[in-house]
Amino acid sequence: QVQLVESGGGLVQPGGSLRLSCAASGSIFSIYAMGWYRQAPGKQRELVAGITPGGSTNYRGSVKGRFTISRDSAENTVYLQMNSLKPEDTAVYYCKAEHVYSSGVAYWGQGTQVTVSS
Repeated sequence: QVQLVESGGGLVQPGGSLRLSCAASGSIFSIYAMGWYRQAPGKQRELVAGITPGGSTNYRGSVKGRFTISRDSAENTVYLQMNSLKPEDTAVYYCKAEHVYSSGVAYWGQGTQVTVSS
């Protein structure tokens, strides 16, 4: 069982920055792909950014150049640095850990609210 705890959400003005953190309950990054997802009211959950055990990253088009996913293996923590935030980035952001060798094994955090508004 993997536990994920997100933090760092809040209210920010357009153009501002936030850094989200996802603390995992153990050293999992070598066998779990980590991802940040978001879900806005009335919309489906969508992948924002991901990082593989090998360190490869991917981003959805609308956040490329503004968001950066990274991880600290010593701290068992994944980060999402979000810059130049826009109102359309407003959503609940979730962290996900997906086992790369066992299909269907995945864990979610509880989510953290990000609101971009003036």
